[in-house]
Amino acid sequence: MARPDAITAEVADAALGDLPGWRVDGERFVVAYRFTDFESAMGFMVAVAPHARELDHHPEWRNVYDRVEIELTTHDLGSLSELDVELASRMVTLAERFGGHPI
Repeated sequence: MARPDAITAEVADAALGDLPGWRVDGERFVVAYRFTDFESAMGFMVAVAPHARELDHHPEWRNVYDRVEIELTTHDLGSLSELDVELASRMVTLAERFGGHPI
């Protein structure tokens, strides 16, 4: 997959309209999800893995019991790109499937 160009702050802010709970923090999209239990949180993370591999774009994340904290950025650009928008969008869908809610 060809590497994308950086997106503008306006494009990033507009993308947030379709990414409930996500916010921009500098050059990153960030969110924290709470799930019903550890198994659901881990199920979410495992479900995200093939999407990250397909996009060749990987999250920075942290799991503690029922909570998953996520940061997305396009490291080689030092900025946000359409890859971040796409992976975040897929994560929103998967979080809902596993009963996750932004906190």
